Parts: sequence; structure tokens; C-alpha cells
Amino acid sequence: MRIKKLLVTMASAVALWAAASALLAATDPHPPLPFRPGETLTYDVTWSIFPAGEVTATLTRMEGRAPETYEVITRAQSQGFVSLLYKVENEFRSVFDPRTFCSQQIHKKINEGRRHKDTRIVFEGARRVAVLDELDLSKPDAPPKHAENAIPPCVTDVVTAFYYVRRQPLHVGEQIRLPINDGAKTYEVSVEVQAREQIQTPLGPRFAFRVEPKVFGGLYTRKGRMLIWFSDDEQRLPLRIKASISVGTITGTLKSASPLPTPNVSGR
Repeated sequence: MRIKKLLVTMASAVALWAAASALLAATDPHPPLPFRPGETLTYDVTWSIFPAGEVTATLTRMEGRAPETYEVITRAQSQGFVSLLYKVENEFRSVFDPRTFCSQQIHKKINEGRRHKDTRIVFEGARRVAVLDELDLSKPDAPPKHAENAIPPCVTDVVTAFYYVRRQPLHVGEQIRLPINDGAKTYEVSVEVQAREQIQTPLGPRFAFRVEPKVFGGLYTRKGRMLIWFSDDEQRLPLRIKASISVGTITGTLKSASPLPTPNVSGR
């Protein structure tokens, strides 16, 4: 009889432990991320039917920072015929906290045609301000631009936003909302999860969630529509990015990912 009671007690304890573990896992504020430092994503970019260039995004861990801080170095370079029409050599360096996805700063070196700018935006969450300092390198006599604009305690920038969405569970019909700041006003962006579908990629066939960001307030002055396909697997890779604007359709297609992702071709 005592043995039976002991077994029942042990079984109840195990059940309670399992339930508690499940609850902790569901409410863990820092579950494993779908990416890690060392990841490099490389995209081929096309403009309508023409090859237009290449974009790389490399995630690194910043040394000597506590708590842990990540930096994404994104480089875009035009190529071929498009480069003759409009040469692009851009570099963005975005720094964010991987626990909260709050952006700390973004440094943009923009070289597009005759447009040459060096822009740094520092997000001071404690002060709730975004501090922008910008040099127009195409106008050496122009004074530097300095501005401070109010922000919420936590915002993402235009690069960190992709990693924020990768972190979220995606379900068709749901929306993800996030605040994005690019140095001026903070805009609320709603990312609508529209469908789950199989697409062909240079990495092979992949099941992916098609999402559409919708900006409330005018973060981008150019009108158009953007669609992004995130892989339905542990890495949530942005497999394809398609922007339809007035001058045509610009598509970025992921051609390589390091380390190599594990394919999901099972249909689930």
C-alpha cells in the first residue's frame, strides 16, 4: 500500500514538473534564436528581367559588450547593365540587443548615383530619443545635419526589423506589429502573414510564409508593395524579397546561406 502511494506521489510530481517545464518553455522571454553570429546571407538582385546586383548580410557578435550585442553588416552593390545606369555601393551597420531586439544604432554609408551620404542614428532608449547625425558628402560645403526625435523606449531599425520578424512564430492570418525608426518619426509597421506556400529557390524547394509589411504613416516616400517569403523551418530565412514600385519590380533571391540551412521539404 505504501509502495502504491509512493508511486502515485512520484507520478504526480513528474506530471507537475512536466507541466511546469512546458509553462516555462512557453513563457521563456529568451528562447533560442533562429540565427547566430557567423551567419551570412547572400542575395542576387534583379530589376524586372535584368541582373541588378548583390546584397550580403553578415551577423556578428560585438566584442567587449555586456550584455551581448549583435551587429548586422549589410552591403549592396549594383552590377552589370544596371550599374552603368545607376551605380550603388551601400553599407549599413545595424547594432541591436538580441534579447529585446531593441536597436541601439545604425550607420549608413550610401552611395547611389550622385547621392553620397554618411548617416548615423543612435537610439537612446533611456532618454527616448533618436539622435541623427548626417553628412551630405556630395555637398562638402553643406553643414552637417543634426536632429533629435522622440521615440518609444524600444524601436527597431530598417535592418533589425528582418531579424525581429524571423524571431516570431508565423501563423497564416495573423499580424506582427513593430515600431520602426529611421531617424525621424517612428512608424508602426504591421506585417501580415498571408499564406504558406512552396517556392523554388537556389537552395532547392522550400515551404515558406509569405508576408507583407504595411506601413502606417509613410516610412517610405516611394509608393509600392513589398512581399517577403520566410522559410518555414527553424532558421526563418528571408528566401525572397520582392518590391513592386513605379520603376518596375526589384527582387532579391537568397542564393547562399552560411552555415548551410537544413531544408524543410516535408510539407510541414
